[in-house]
Amino acid sequence: MIKKLLLLSVILSQFAISCSSDEITPETEPEVVVPEKPEPEKTLEEQIAELLKKSYSELTPAQQKTKFEAEANEMLAQLDKTKSSGAIEALGNLTRLLSLNHIDIFEGKNDNKAEDILTVSGVYGIYTWNNTNKIWVKTASTTELKFVFPAKVSQTANNAVFSAKSVSSDVKVKLKDFYGNWSYDDKTKQWILSDTVNDYYFLPSSSDGILTIDNIQAATLSQTAKYSNGKEVPNEAAFKMVLNDGYTWEISGAKASPNTAKASLTYNGKNLISFNAGSTAEIDKLLDNDELIQYRGKANGLINILDNFVIVADMNLATEAADKEALYKNNTRPAYPDYYDPKSDFKAHAVASNAYELKISEGLAANFNKNINLSLVSKKDGTKIATIVQHSKKDGEYTFSIPVWITNPWSNESYWGYDGTNPEFTQPYLEEVYYLKFNDNTEVEMSVYFSEGFDTLQAKFQDFILSFDKK
Repeated sequence: MIKKLLLLSVILSQFAISCSSDEITPETEPEVVVPEKPEPEKTLEEQIAELLKKSYSELTPAQQKTKFEAEANEMLAQLDKTKSSGAIEALGNLTRLLSLNHIDIFEGKNDNKAEDILTVSGVYGIYTWNNTNKIWVKTASTTELKFVFPAKVSQTANNAVFSAKSVSSDVKVKLKDFYGNWSYDDKTKQWILSDTVNDYYFLPSSSDGILTIDNIQAATLSQTAKYSNGKEVPNEAAFKMVLNDGYTWEISGAKASPNTAKASLTYNGKNLISFNAGSTAEIDKLLDNDELIQYRGKANGLINILDNFVIVADMNLATEAADKEALYKNNTRPAYPDYYDPKSDFKAHAVASNAYELKISEGLAANFNKNINLSLVSKKDGTKIATIVQHSKKDGEYTFSIPVWITNPWSNESYWGYDGTNPEFTQPYLEEVYYLKFNDNTEVEMSVYFSEGFDTLQAKFQDFILSFDKK
């Protein structure tokens, strides 16, 4: 993009010179227009640091709510157009049909779903939907993988075609049957279930798919991946879907130092939702053992709604996990009293349990506030709207009876039980709740803030979601 802008500046400057050349006399020299050097694009860390430095907006929480609702309504107005997207409906129907009748592109060795089509290579066949028998009918092919089906749920005629082609990488994946075979190990004296390798397939380095409806191109899908050392998890991966009605969805990621992940949904070039995230996590080590908290590192990111509203995240996941581990290690849950000991104190245990649960809940909230920094920022106004914090909150309670030591007058046996004199004890349900903290230190629970006064917005969003559940 920077190179394009620079080139455009040069062209415009040359155009301006040529247009005025007939006014140049031998006594005058043409003015040389030197294009300004564009500023280098800021890194993700620089963008986040800049946004977090923004001062709080002077708007009241109520005024911010009105402003946010206007932003959200604008985004929904753009998203609303996807409800009539024939491409999205057709891809959704393809997924539905594949769930009704599982096909097997590995010739009897594995069932496949729609999301598998672009993730394997070297498989071919033409699958045509038979609406009468509700099955896929396969025609052999050595050159293409294609699906012929109705574009809509309500249709019976096959008017949509999705075809895919791929280029294989050198990463071979075992296709295992985990029903396998049982065998007895004489040394360990145990039965062992061995999985059977039915086949191998190669992961694609690139895949391309084209969706046509009524012989007109409706969508293109592409996927790329780069691997190293024969590992199945790619170092880089990217996916892009372009719909003929203006929508483009892109997502990419790279396993590096730091790791990066980006995604965006645009409509006719205008950003609707996008995110840009980075992490210092050591992915390979976490894949081997995700409980090794020291490898989780730091993470940060930006989520943009349209071109204004931004959610900023700056997180230290390694210290967050270490603090959580220390919290549970340093606070032991009270042991349950011995039912056979007449000196057991069930009431003291209930009191101690309440104190333990409160300590844990408050500790988790404090841990979040220490290690997870989330802010809502208005890029248009250049101000911070609010920060997100957590607090422990009671979310209901339940009451139970505490057992008492009872002696049976007939058998002279004693035990813990219930005789109608049992004292009652109340134990609260605790949860960690998100709050928005505004410029005047006012804190409003997020669920309350985004429920009161947002009835119209919620109704629109619910209508948007339900529109995809077409029968």
